[in-house]
Amino acid sequence: MNVQKLSNMKANSQKISAITAYDYSFAKIANDSEIDVILVGDSGAMVMFGYETTSPATMEEMLLMSKAVSRGATNSLLVGDMPFMSYHASVDDAIRNAGRFIKEGGMQAVKIEGDRHLAKTIRAITKAGIPVMGHIGLQPQMAQSWDGYKVHGSSYSSAKQLIEDAHELEQAGAFCIVLEMITEEVSKIISESLTIPTIGIGSGRYCDGQIIVLHDLLNLNDSLNPKFVKQYADLKTQTQNALSDYKDDINTNNFPTSSHSWSMESSELKKLQKYLGLIKKNKL
Repeated sequence: MNVQKLSNMKANSQKISAITAYDYSFAKIANDSEIDVILVGDSGAMVMFGYETTSPATMEEMLLMSKAVSRGATNSLLVGDMPFMSYHASVDDAIRNAGRFIKEGGMQAVKIEGDRHLAKTIRAITKAGIPVMGHIGLQPQMAQSWDGYKVHGSSYSSAKQLIEDAHELEQAGAFCIVLEMITEEVSKIISESLTIPTIGIGSGRYCDGQIIVLHDLLNLNDSLNPKFVKQYADLKTQTQNALSDYKDDINTNNFPTSSHSWSMESSELKKLQKYLGLIKKNKL
C-alpha cells in the first residue's frame, strides 16, 4: 500500500481499513490481516505508556513505537502520528521531526492534528517529500485544554468551518484527512467534496475509510468506552482467564508437566547417578 494506491481506492469507491498499532507483534497481525493503513498513533501514550491523555507523548516514545511497527508490517501504509509540540513551534521543527519518522521510524507518512492554520506546515512538509495525513474535528492533543471531548459539526458555523478546513488541507497537499467525532451529515459532505480520501473515527458511515484504536477494538483498554467503538473481541477477559488458569496450574503442580520438559538419555543419567553416589561416599 502507498499514497497513490490509497487515492485509487477512493476513486474506485473501495473502502479503506485503518487501525492503530504500537508494537511489532500487533503490527504483524494487522499486516497479515491485509489492513490498508497502520497508524502509530499518539494514543500509544495512553495504552502503552499509561498517560492520562495523548499530550505527554514525546518524539522519542513515538519513534520507539514506530520502529517496532515498521519491523512487523511490510504491506500496509505506515503513518506516524506527530506528537504534541513536535510541529507547533516552527515549520523547520515540523519538517525535521517529520523527517525523523521517515528516516528513523520507518514510516511512509506522518499525521498532523489541526485546522487550516496548519496548512502552511502541511505544505512545507509535503514539499520536503513527506506525505501528510490531516486530522480535523476532535483533536485529542488539545481537546482537554480547550473544549473537551465533544462532537463537532453540530451547528451551521461549526460545519462550515470544518468543510472549509478540509478543503484548505487538501489544497495544502494532504493526501488524506482523518475526521474525528464529526456529525455524519458533515462528514458525508466533506467526503463527497474532496478528491482525497477521508478516514473516519466516530464520524459515521460516509467516510472513505474507518480507523479505530486497536486496544478499543479488542477491549484491551476498558477505561474508555467511546460510543463509536465496536468491539470485535474481548481479549482483556480472555487474557485474564488465561493468566488465572496459568497461576492455578502452577499452584496445583499441573504445569509444567513432562511434555513441557526435557530428559537425559538413560546412559547419561546412569553416569550422573554413579557420580552422585561417589559424592555421598565421600570419594570425590
